[in-house]
Amino acid sequence: MEIMIRKFQEEDIPYKVKWINDEENNKFLHYDLPLRKDKTLLWFNSIKDRKDRADYTIILNDEPAGLIGLLNIDNKNRKAEYYITLGTAKYKGKGVATIASDLLIKESFNIYKLNKIYLYTEVENLHAQKLFERIGFIKEGLLKEDLIQEGRKIDRFLYVLFIEEYLNKVN
Repeated sequence: MEIMIRKFQEEDIPYKVKWINDEENNKFLHYDLPLRKDKTLLWFNSIKDRKDRADYTIILNDEPAGLIGLLNIDNKNRKAEYYITLGTAKYKGKGVATIASDLLIKESFNIYKLNKIYLYTEVENLHAQKLFERIGFIKEGLLKEDLIQEGRKIDRFLYVLFIEEYLNKVN
C-alpha cells in the first residue's frame, strides 16, 4: 500500500464534489450542500495561490483517496487548523488517514515551520476522535454551541497536536 499526499489540483475537483456530497462523509462536515463542480472550480481558483492554507489530495496506490490540509496558517503564532476527509468506505479502516496525517504533520513542520496544529470535531463524531487521539492529538476543550447549522446547535471539541513533541515520539 503506497500512500502519499500532493497539492490539490484542478483535476481533483470531481473527486472532492463526489466525496463531500456523499452522505457517509458529510454528516460532520459543514458545507453548503450539494457541492457543485462549477462552484468548486471557482473556489479552487480563489484559493490556489493563498499562503494561509495548504490543500492536498491523499493518493493511495496512484488513486485519489481523500482530502487533507491546513487552514488558517498563522505564521506569526506558528499554528494552523488541520482537516481530513477520506473519499469512500473502501479507503477507511486501512491506516490511510493515519499515514496521510503523519505526512502532513511532517510537512507542516518542514515547510511551514509550525509549532502546533489544531482541529475541531463534533462531540458525536466518535470515529474521528479515535483517529485524532491515535495520531497524537490531545483533547483540549469543549466548545458549547460552537456552530449553528440549519437551526441545530453543535457542540465541538478542540484538539491540539504539538508538532515537535509528535516528531520526537515517531522518530
